[in-house]
Amino acid sequence: MDCRTDLRLDELDELVAAAWPAPYAQDIGGWVLRHADGVTKRANSVLPLADPADVDDAIARAEGFYTERGLPTVFSLSEQARPSGLDGLLEARGYGLVDPTLAMVADLSGSATTAGIGDVVVEDAPTPEWLERWWAVDGRYADRLPMAARILTGVSAGYASLEDVAVGRGVPQGEWLGIYAMAVAPEARRRGLARRVLRALMAWGRERGCTRAYLVVVERNEAARALYESEGFEPAGGYHYRVRPVRP
Repeated sequence: MDCRTDLRLDELDELVAAAWPAPYAQDIGGWVLRHADGVTKRANSVLPLADPADVDDAIARAEGFYTERGLPTVFSLSEQARPSGLDGLLEARGYGLVDPTLAMVADLSGSATTAGIGDVVVEDAPTPEWLERWWAVDGRYADRLPMAARILTGVSAGYASLEDVAVGRGVPQGEWLGIYAMAVAPEARRRGLARRVLRALMAWGRERGCTRAYLVVVERNEAARALYESEGFEPAGGYHYRVRPVRP
């Protein structure tokens, strides 16, 4: 099976939005305005799923929505963003391109390598230690850990940890397993811990009936991409952000 053809781009948008749910969202004619007090661009961005009746008005409404909350206006744009010329329109308005992100997929239906996963613990909720480890690596929002935890626990998931220094999150979504929040303490890298966490999450997903896995990774993160490719993940589209900074 060629996994690269199995993930529709519109399906990717919906899977990612569901697996990383913003606690607040407003639909304006097919565009979803999401916010989570600024914690992650993914949960604080416009998801343009359908053509609005008036694009200029929709952009103005989006900008007003985020400006009122003291946040930059951010659009999450895959090839399925609507209208089709939205990326160029935003660029012409001064929106900068940020964080090109690659989607990767893998087949879970075949035989799997499970070496080293015996010590990985997968729990139904993140422990304080799990949150502290992930936040120490990925936290960029000062005192916003409670909001980050709210995003993480907004949907049923499994939280894997190994030796208190490597963590990851798996989200069962029907046949798909979403892999998120992979993090390893800097002092513990290059020991294969992330690989063991990834394998444990994939095995956990298989046990819950998932037959395919996906993840998203920033394109510039070559080390992570190499790990995922070595574990059977293949590129399958992606997205990027257009950002309008907060203006005084």
